[in-house]
Parts: sequence; C-alpha cells; structure tokens
Amino acid sequence: MRPLTEEETKTLFLKLSEYIGKSIERMINRSDERHCFRLIKDRVYYVSESLMKASTTINKDDLLHVGTCIGKFSKSGKFRLHITAL
Repeated sequence: MRPLTEEETKTLFLKLSEYIGKSIERMINRSDERHCFRLIKDRVYYVSESLMKASTTINKDDLLHVGTCIGKFSKSGKFRLHITAL
C-alpha cells in the first residue's frame, strides 16, 4: 500500500471530476474523519486515515484490500473507474 504519485493523482481526479464534478472536494474534506487514496496492486482505494494506520500492522503480502475500491490503473496508465464507486 502506497500513496499515489503526482501523475496518478492527477489522472484519478480528472476521471472523478467527469462523473461527480465538484463533489470531489466533499470526499477529501470530510467533517467526521480524514480520508485519502491509496494504491494496492494497481487498484485505488478510498481509505480513512484510522483504517490506514491500523492496516500497517498487516504484512504487505497478506493485505488484499482496505477501504473502498474506486477503480484501477491499466497497464497503459489509464484509470478505469469501477461502477461500484459511483
């Protein structure tokens, strides 16, 4: 599990803005708890910071996923949004 690079973040936000518009701001600046995007095996997850900190105790090879899967990056670098994320 690692944070997204600058290019990956830009690609993700461009794709999300096509579908949810300015609501992206509400996803990141939540009043209850901070959330972030993390990459695990080419899949992007929307994770709360408390869950992210708790998942660091799990071995990297044993961790399948954590949080809500938003989509995945293809081998060519394009981002595919999963329909369950909408």
